[in-house]
Amino acid sequence: MPPIPGSGLAKGLAVTLRTMTRKTVTAQYPDTQPELPPRSRGVIGLFEENCTVCMLCARECPDWCIYIDSHKETSPPAAPGGRERSRNVLDRFAIDFSLCMYCGICIEVCPFDALFWSPEFEYAETDIHELTHERDKLREWMWTVPEPPALDPGAEEPKEIAAARKAADKLAAQRAQAQQDQADGKNQDGKNQDGKNQDGKNQDGKNQADEKGGTP
Repeated sequence: MPPIPGSGLAKGLAVTLRTMTRKTVTAQYPDTQPELPPRSRGVIGLFEENCTVCMLCARECPDWCIYIDSHKETSPPAAPGGRERSRNVLDRFAIDFSLCMYCGICIEVCPFDALFWSPEFEYAETDIHELTHERDKLREWMWTVPEPPALDPGAEEPKEIAAARKAADKLAAQRAQAQQDQADGKNQDGKNQDGKNQDGKNQDGKNQADEKGGTP
């Protein structure tokens, strides 16, 4: 049976009419910001205070897109006769996001928690050379890093928190024991003092009785 002329147009108009009566699902970006998952990989934020210039992130990066420059500074000895100490001072920390493939290896291998994922994604540039962001920009993104998600109720407690809680409980027990010992010592001193006073009274009574008995 040959198709009816205009049937395709009618089907298309029917789909259009059905869609017009439904609620729109189009996000009007950038007027409406998208709701990103909590672990979205946008950009990498730098917490400069934690960086020790160990170069581990730059060495492990498969794209070689992390650039780090530093110099050494010598600190005077803390005590007379001590030894001078040297430390690395960060001069430059930059990431070329035109090369970065967002694998997250640099964040995983950082032993001092200096790198974090930020959900920011609006950093497009018209020039590819401007996609190399220096540490000042990376630090600005650090303040957009969300708080880590809460642990599962059935998950084991982190070792660091368990060790800190154990040390705090031990210290609290020691303080409580010291206070208890101090209170017991005061009570014992009070009892000894009461005993001495009672002995004194008994001795006074005995002396008075002896005096009365010896009177003619």
